[in-house]
Amino acid sequence: MIAAGAADIGTLRAVMSGAPLTLDPAWREATARSAAALAARPAGGEALYGVNTGFGKLASTRIAPEGLAQLQLNLIRSHAAGTGPLLRAPVVRLVLALKAASLARGASGVRPEVVEALLALLAHDVLPAIPAKGSVGASGDLAPLAHLSLVLIGEGQAVHQGRLLDGTQALATAGLAPLSLAPKEGLALLNGTQVSTALALAGLFAAQDLLRTALLAGAMSVDAARGSDTPFDARIHALRGQPGQIRCAAALRALLAGSEIRDSHREGDPRVQDPYSLRCQPQVAGACLDLLDHAAGVLLREANAVTDNPLVVDGGPAGFEVLSGGNFHAEPVAFAADTIALALAELGAISERRLALLTDPALNSGLPAFLVADSGINSGFMIAQVTAAALVAENRALAAPRSVDSLPTSANQEDHVSMATGAALRLSEMAENLATILAIEILAAAQGIGFHRPLRSSPPIEAAHAMLREQVAPWDADRTMAPDIEAAKRMVEQGRFCALVELPA
Repeated sequence: MIAAGAADIGTLRAVMSGAPLTLDPAWREATARSAAALAARPAGGEALYGVNTGFGKLASTRIAPEGLAQLQLNLIRSHAAGTGPLLRAPVVRLVLALKAASLARGASGVRPEVVEALLALLAHDVLPAIPAKGSVGASGDLAPLAHLSLVLIGEGQAVHQGRLLDGTQALATAGLAPLSLAPKEGLALLNGTQVSTALALAGLFAAQDLLRTALLAGAMSVDAARGSDTPFDARIHALRGQPGQIRCAAALRALLAGSEIRDSHREGDPRVQDPYSLRCQPQVAGACLDLLDHAAGVLLREANAVTDNPLVVDGGPAGFEVLSGGNFHAEPVAFAADTIALALAELGAISERRLALLTDPALNSGLPAFLVADSGINSGFMIAQVTAAALVAENRALAAPRSVDSLPTSANQEDHVSMATGAALRLSEMAENLATILAIEILAAAQGIGFHRPLRSSPPIEAAHAMLREQVAPWDADRTMAPDIEAAKRMVEQGRFCALVELPA
């Protein structure tokens, strides 16, 4: 159970994975009070945006009292203009939770029934079919949230028990009734940053897990390349003071502690320093970690925020006031998503360089060319490195900032937009690319470690090696590489490698 506005990252991760969301009962009174205050305002003839006026450029158009209910229905129907593939079920769960939590803050002027309807969809796993594309992240995520709202009123489509159903059928199958909207409730459902925020949080969660996996892959590559752990000495990183760097260095020290491979070349190694892709891992991964920590703070605040318009606020002795503002502008989310994209791109870039080092006999300290015996007749990991390079190039292109790409909409009423939804949407593709890059590095590093037998690596690296070998055999001679990459990628995406990494707080 959480108080409205007090969700934490762990709760959001759990909801995305299917855990129930229960709000503290205190939300109900505040929501009912703001709804009653808003309902009383138009009776005095006051023009209230989206309550008795049109929307966007049509805000100066007054709507007669008999048309107020139709106004909200027309808003949802007309704004359901999304396109593209449907959002994944975990993201839709998070969108429902974020929208319910936002409205439950009691500043949106909606009745408790609206929040209850959203919670009921989540509890019964009725997941609105939301096309992924069509929001510029400014006046809220209008198109995707309209598709969500269609299901609440018994229209649109939803996925329930693995089947795509029309909205009425999905509600009936789950024993739910369509929602009748009061003034402003359609607007409150459509305004807000919940889709862009949910997508960015999904990208954040993937990036956090992949960073841990990248540390494990990097540590494996250090041992495979017979590299040094001296660059991870705590004294080096304390002198710089960057918190992510200090934490990543500690994780790498723990991952390599007790390695017989490392101990075997402490004396007499002619190499004074390793290449940067091995030596500078704490500096690169640590900078990425700091970016992800900052993005997590921004997105957690946004997840707990009220981001629709207008807002119903308590004015003290003057009673409730209705204020028009712009909390729906998703610039913070766009910047956070762009930041996560940078981290995903850089973790992949340095991973591919470690992979290239392992396959190059001029750099890899005695390993066979392309990590295979009888290289020449066998090509080994030659093209696996090319695949990784292609994915790195893709992620570099995808990492270009989206937050600076404003494009005016709604007849220039919405003349600066955030592009947050697109910024967050591309994170899923980038995370999948990075998972594949890291999978290839882990395959190569495990192959390299095999050439150092009978020496053993550290306990966590040996655990990773054994886990991989349950799915993928050593590369003794050329065979089709794609199934091995896919198997290792599945393990990465399942979090099996990141679970071996202890990242200090």
